[in-house]
Amino acid sequence: MKKIGLFMAMGALLLATVAEAGTIRLRFASYFPTASAQSKLLEEFCTTVGERTNGRVKIDFFGGGSLLKATKVYDGVVQGIADIGFSHIEYTVGRFPLTEILDLPLGYPSAWVGSHVANEFYLRFRPKEWNKVHVLWFVACTPNQLLLRNKPVHRLEDLRGLTIRGPGRIGQVVEALGGTAKPVPMNEAYEALARGVVDGVLISLEVLRSFRLADVIKYVTLCSEATNFYTFYVVMNKEVWNKLPTDIKVIMERTSAEFGERMALLWNMADFLGVEDAKRKGVKFISLPPEELNRWKQAVRPVVDNYLKLLEEKGYKREKLEGMVSFIRERINYWTKKQIEWRIKSATGPKEMREAF
Repeated sequence: MKKIGLFMAMGALLLATVAEAGTIRLRFASYFPTASAQSKLLEEFCTTVGERTNGRVKIDFFGGGSLLKATKVYDGVVQGIADIGFSHIEYTVGRFPLTEILDLPLGYPSAWVGSHVANEFYLRFRPKEWNKVHVLWFVACTPNQLLLRNKPVHRLEDLRGLTIRGPGRIGQVVEALGGTAKPVPMNEAYEALARGVVDGVLISLEVLRSFRLADVIKYVTLCSEATNFYTFYVVMNKEVWNKLPTDIKVIMERTSAEFGERMALLWNMADFLGVEDAKRKGVKFISLPPEELNRWKQAVRPVVDNYLKLLEEKGYKREKLEGMVSFIRERINYWTKKQIEWRIKSATGPKEMREAF
């Protein structure tokens, strides 16, 4: 099996061999459905690179997991099965231990803010866990909110006795808030809510439309600043990147910066579609008063502390880890102010951002 994998990697690298003359063919792998807005934007990135290099680079896009499944994207790029890949770090838990700090409940108000913080985090600390690839950009999805079947949640105490869909680290947040976590697969969430197997889900608002959850819930508690999100990445095979001509590298970097920002804005707006569906169907939205939201933020602090302890046990220095968390919090504050100042709409976060409500 190892030999087969080696031959596949060698074959892929040969397909992407860079020559000063002729066309450089690259393969971009994504697991997102090809009809999704994210996939459409990634396809546009591929086309734009081709146009800006005057056809010297052609990137073939493989969406919907047709080339690599979500859990295999990173390894597939390292091995050369794909030249560029898009996935998120929670699909390979433990592979990016320092970057996973970004996915802790640290108070992100929006996808746009989280995306900027994630990119700055990488540039500031350059975790060695990414040394096998060339990073093009990071982007965050929208933070999680509490979607509820029948019972409104206004206070932490209202969560007691409720079973909330929450796998992995999301489940840890659910438990810290006082609920009971149940790791129901997302494609089963609608049925689980309809049958009362779970009382709610902790997830982003866009699923109100994309997974039709607006049909089976009555309330949404807006609590994103006490929850978390997923950090996504777009990375490139390092050997292929190193062989690119300098002028093409410059074009790729500039185009990546542009599309990283566009993807952050796209994800920032994704929740509005879910909100529209939910409001049309009578779903009620609950905003937590500042003092109550602070209680929620305090309640999830053990999730952060426990993860830092785990990293410390693995040999990472506590002082460095705490410095990373402090950096993240400081940049969240900075980019939150910028989002408000620049009037970037958001369905999550402080009232000044939530023009939808």
